Amino acid sequence: MTRKLQSERRGAAKGAARSAVIFLHGYGADGADLLGLAEPLAPHLPQTAFFAPNAPERCAGNPFGYQWFPIPWLDGSSEALAHAGMLAASDDLDAFIDQVLAEEGLEPASLALFGFSQGTMMSLQVAPRRAQPVAAIVGFSGRLLNPGRLAAEAVSRPPVLLIHGDADEMVPVASLAEAAGALDAAGFESYAHVSKGIGHGIAPDGLSLALSFLHEKLPR
Repeated sequence: MTRKLQSERRGAAKGAARSAVIFLHGYGADGADLLGLAEPLAPHLPQTAFFAPNAPERCAGNPFGYQWFPIPWLDGSSEALAHAGMLAASDDLDAFIDQVLAEEGLEPASLALFGFSQGTMMSLQVAPRRAQPVAAIVGFSGRLLNPGRLAAEAVSRPPVLLIHGDADEMVPVASLAEAAGALDAAGFESYAHVSKGIGHGIAPDGLSLALSFLHEKLPR
C-alpha cells in the first residue's frame, strides 16, 4: 500500500495548467526547500503547475526533515533497509505522479521531474520504469542508483539533464559521469553540465540550463 505524499502547489491556476513540474528534495530537507524555485521559473513557464512533495519518511539524520530512503553511511542503517526504503518510496512517488496527472488532466508527456541530490536518485529510479515517458528529468547533485540495471529495466526513456558542482562535498562529481555513461548506453537522450566551483547546491548557471531544458521539453 502506497503512502500519500503531501505537497503544496504553485504556478498556473487549477484547470489552466498545460504542464507540471514536480520538485523532489534531498535527504533531510522537505518540499518547501525546492518549492521556492517555482518563483523564478513560473514567469517563463506560465502554464505550468509546480509541486514539491515531502518525502514519505521522517529523516533519521534530521528529525525536522524527510527522507526518501535511509542512507547507510549517513544514518547507520543497513543496505537492505535502504534498498527496501527506496523501493517503497518509488511506489509512493509513482502514485503521486499519477495523482498529479489525474488532478491536472495532463498526459505523462506534459510532466517533468526536477530532483536535487536524493530527489535526483528518485527521479532516475522511477521515471524510466514508468510505462509512458514523462517530458523530462532534471537532476542536480545526485547519482544513478544501480546503473548496471538501467538498460534492462528501463521501459521508457525521457530526456535527461544532469547538473553537478565540481566542488560537491556530499555526492562526488564523478557520479555525474557514471550516470551519464549509463544513460547513454541505455539509449537515453542525456545532457550533462558541471558548475565550476559549486558545492552541493543549485547554482545560477545550472538553474538557467534547467529552465531552458524545461522550456524546450514541456508543451507550450
